[in-house]
Amino acid sequence: MKALKTLLAATVLLTATINLTACGGTGVASTGDGAKKTVTVYTADGLADWYKTRFAAFTQKTGIKVQTVEAGSGEVVSRLQKEKSNPQADVVVTLPPFIQKASKDGLLQKYDVPGADQVKGVKGDDYVAVVDNDLCFIANQQAGTPKTFDDLLDPKFKGKLQYSTPGQAGDGTAVLLLLQHLLGRQGALDYLKKLEANNVGPSASTGKLQPKVSKGELLVANGDVQMNAASIANDKSAFSIFFPAGADGKRTTLALPYVMGLGAGAPNADGGKQLMDYLLSTDAQQTVSKDAFGIPARDDVKPTDANFQTVEKVTDGVEVWQPDWSTVLSDLDGDVAAYTKAVG
Repeated sequence: MKALKTLLAATVLLTATINLTACGGTGVASTGDGAKKTVTVYTADGLADWYKTRFAAFTQKTGIKVQTVEAGSGEVVSRLQKEKSNPQADVVVTLPPFIQKASKDGLLQKYDVPGADQVKGVKGDDYVAVVDNDLCFIANQQAGTPKTFDDLLDPKFKGKLQYSTPGQAGDGTAVLLLLQHLLGRQGALDYLKKLEANNVGPSASTGKLQPKVSKGELLVANGDVQMNAASIANDKSAFSIFFPAGADGKRTTLALPYVMGLGAGAPNADGGKQLMDYLLSTDAQQTVSKDAFGIPARDDVKPTDANFQTVEKVTDGVEVWQPDWSTVLSDLDGDVAAYTKAVG
């Protein structure tokens, strides 16, 4: 489901979400009289099931069609940077710290989305969380369920373990950050250097690891709860979700929400604002778990559906850490360089 979630260098997948019309230029922006009837969303992958129903409802309500460009978290921002002199995106949805990078680089414009006051998670002057989510790991049924991070160092996982690359993948960056939180900066590097003996190698895409784990090509990989729970339910993937414990026996994860912003120089800013208003509305937020196993970003929306209960059960007893994403962004280049050096 989340076919990519990650990368600075992978090919971008262009998906026409609702009745996509022919496009000129880069292939994502409508031209002529129909321009104001189409909103273009650049998004990290993973929310396709939610988008399908919500965009259809939005189009029916407003007459505005929605087209999406799906890519990894880093690639979304990289594409915005390349198109800065000729913006194509109206709405941007990606993970932290990449949304903060987009803001810092002037790739977003300020917009106070109605309902943002009900969001207790990630938000700023030009972005706001739209779906909450958490980092996790997945294990093939042959592997059992590893209990601790040290379990992942077992030689039985040699060539059967892979995680997406920090600095390129949103989920992969989260792995590095969580280990820093648990072990300290040097401790995280020391651990990942040991883990490299089992690691298959770099992966720009977290989503692409899912089918490999399901088929048994890999036994363990990183992921996130929303993506993996949806894959288990919808694709019948043969893996389980787990959260490795630290040396103290505590299981900890990192909050990793999808965050949206209005693109700087958006060709259809008015349409983009309408779409953002709708996605953060209580009506749309109430469908997040039912449609996609996500958690509503609005604190005043309390779902009770079976999918929400599944997510609650999976994460029961797991401590959720909320990083200071501004600090993460300021340290990111140095942290990624140190990681790259440590793992060779």
